[in-house]
Amino acid sequence: MKNEVQLFFTALTFFTRIPCSAWCKHSEQDLNHAAKYFPLVGVVVGSVAAAVFVLASWWLPVSMAVLLSMVATLLLTGAFHEDGLSDAADGLGGGWDKEQMLTIMKDSRIGNYGAVALLMALLIKFQALSYIPAARIPAVLVVAHSVSRFASTLLAYTQSYVRENGKAKPIVQHISGREILLAALFGLVPLALLNPHFWWALLPMLPVWLWFSHKLKKLLGGYTGDCLGAMQQLCEVTFYLGVVACVSH
Repeated sequence: MKNEVQLFFTALTFFTRIPCSAWCKHSEQDLNHAAKYFPLVGVVVGSVAAAVFVLASWWLPVSMAVLLSMVATLLLTGAFHEDGLSDAADGLGGGWDKEQMLTIMKDSRIGNYGAVALLMALLIKFQALSYIPAARIPAVLVVAHSVSRFASTLLAYTQSYVRENGKAKPIVQHISGREILLAALFGLVPLALLNPHFWWALLPMLPVWLWFSHKLKKLLGGYTGDCLGAMQQLCEVTFYLGVVACVSH
């Protein structure tokens, strides 16, 4: 049990700015086996966003509460996945071949494709959440952050890491079938917070996941850490849009 707790806190420290206890190790092996807890980290991030939204909505308009909840997640994660989205957009959009794409992704500067992708993602999140009834937003935030992180974990399970070295390499090697099932459990159980009618919001995530996964396989032959972040962001945004569609029908 102590080892599993350690693995969870390893994942939490890697993907957020929450400090980890001194006894928590940071070995490559621990990071690899911590992959099953990535969706659970999403539950933590989504819960913080939900708490900020609820507190802010007591005194502020819903739109402002939504915006503050988004700011809270950016601060909590250090915009980790948003950075991946912008880097992946720059690389895949601006590179002519695999090597050039990978080189562009490593560049810390943000280009046109990255800036537009990041801006659009944030705008769509804000606008979509603003259309959802306020009483449902806290649960939607928790579910969106958990299922989208499961989507990126599934990408790591189904494809190969394409860089020889990289920050994400120790995390994503040799994910076992048992670990991906646990990741699915942590990612999908939060759906119980929502009325089953809103489970249909998962449906549009499937073509988005398949499309981006195919694109990475075709252009890169696999994925990078930035691609995992991009997948998380794409699926989070798509889930919000799916919820809005469910609200409208």
